[in-house]
Amino acid sequence: MALRFTLDPELTPDVVEGIVGVWTDASNAGGAIGFVPPVSREDVRPTALAAFAGLGDGADRLLVAHDVETGRLAGALFVVDNRFGLKAHWRGLARVMLHPDFQGRGDGVALLAEAERLARGWGLTGLQLDCRGGIGLEHFYARCGYKEVGRLPGAIRVAPGDDRDDILMWLDLR
Repeated sequence: MALRFTLDPELTPDVVEGIVGVWTDASNAGGAIGFVPPVSREDVRPTALAAFAGLGDGADRLLVAHDVETGRLAGALFVVDNRFGLKAHWRGLARVMLHPDFQGRGDGVALLAEAERLARGWGLTGLQLDCRGGIGLEHFYARCGYKEVGRLPGAIRVAPGDDRDDILMWLDLR
């Protein structure tokens, strides 16, 4: 199966609810996208709406992926502007998510490759993302070309007594 990518889709109710659904389902499957399972759509929606609000001025961008055959929303990520002139040459990736039904078949790699393709087209020199330690995400991102460049020990508290490292990853586009 192949994916069709759309940059900055119109935020119709279907798109918004589709992303909220992917975010919820991926979180409940163990994805580290700002929540700890169990989580409901009602839990995710306010965070999603706040993320969408950041798209209004055009500084942040939204990349979505749909399954070509079914049209079903498969995943999404936000390309986040640093909002600081001295860092205008690179961007962050945030809320990288893929529905569990699309995991394990290369679609996550394809989503990140499309973000990289866009970033190169914009003339950026790098992409940065953070990931939650303790679940192996850094190995996935390393397979996609990202290098671990730092850790904030215990910076993510998923539960009392369960603090995880915030792992900083970098993709050099130079």
